[in-house]
Amino acid sequence: MNNNDEALIWHELNKKVILNTKIFSVSESECKTGSGKKAVFSLVQSRSWALVLPVLETKNGKQFVMVRQWRHGAQAISVEFPGGVVELNEEIEEGVKRELREETGYSAKKWTLLGTMNPNPAFMQNTISFYLAENLFYEGEQQLDEDELVSVELHPVDDVISKMGKPPFIHALMASALSFYLRLKK
Repeated sequence: MNNNDEALIWHELNKKVILNTKIFSVSESECKTGSGKKAVFSLVQSRSWALVLPVLETKNGKQFVMVRQWRHGAQAISVEFPGGVVELNEEIEEGVKRELREETGYSAKKWTLLGTMNPNPAFMQNTISFYLAENLFYEGEQQLDEDELVSVELHPVDDVISKMGKPPFIHALMASALSFYLRLKK
């Protein structure tokens, strides 16, 4: 921490949950600075997330195994790396392995943690961990949750890099994942 950081810190005095949903809760946090300034902040709590960049070696080169699905917030189709919420009492690495298998039917022999971040530290209190999955093998059909509609697609790595940020590659966390991958492959 920087020597001047103490002046920037807000200390929580009180916190109350104002909304509980299936996937997150919202709280109001009453805070105070060391200089006495007070304010109330809205916070979103959710379980940790895990996302995997599955790389499949094919005769046409390296391809990402990706999923295509409808995203209600964007009201659009999005092509993404597989991932999701880490279940209660599940280690993050177990969760990312489960998500890859459930969403794509693939598993991997080699796993590398690329990094962990906060999706939006302004108001979110969870983390997302990014993994690289290599030496993929197909285990069988998808095992989707009841409310999931997901199709599996292969995309050349270079195509994903050049198209990220353009429809249907619209999910910002996918760009974060890709930046970790590019750093590793430098």
